[in-house]
Amino acid sequence: MRCPFCGNVDTQVKDSRPAEDNVAIRRRRFCPSCSGRFTTYERVQLRDLVVVKSNGKREDFDRDKMARSIRIAMQKRPVEPERIEQMISGIVRRLESTGETDIPSKAIGEIVMEALSRIDNVGYVRFASVYKNFQDANDFDKFVSELRPGATKIDL
Repeated sequence: MRCPFCGNVDTQVKDSRPAEDNVAIRRRRFCPSCSGRFTTYERVQLRDLVVVKSNGKREDFDRDKMARSIRIAMQKRPVEPERIEQMISGIVRRLESTGETDIPSKAIGEIVMEALSRIDNVGYVRFASVYKNFQDANDFDKFVSELRPGATKIDL
């Protein structure tokens, strides 16, 4: 593993332990060249996934990119980071278990929104506002009113 500080490729593993409910391995590493310490994670990857964007462009699936957008939506919410990490791992497993290597970005967005709706409504609405490209407060109002069919409309 290449050292992120000096680029040395000869780093040493100092400690390994299971992480994320035993779906990953956390390794503490040491670089003998610069004495830097850093952490890496290893996860099982069943297949290489490709995201097919709505414009037809294709790119490799990036778990970290999806995780960043989920963490932004869940920022300052009363949900434990471990629970969010479990949700992210569950989404990735679900995507890998479809048997398909090409996955439309729309399908990924829908799966993420479904998972968020089960753990935090505010995070769900935040993610949806970006995913569905809300343009003004009326878009929020319409979306939230669909969450609660019996609720009255909010005048903004």
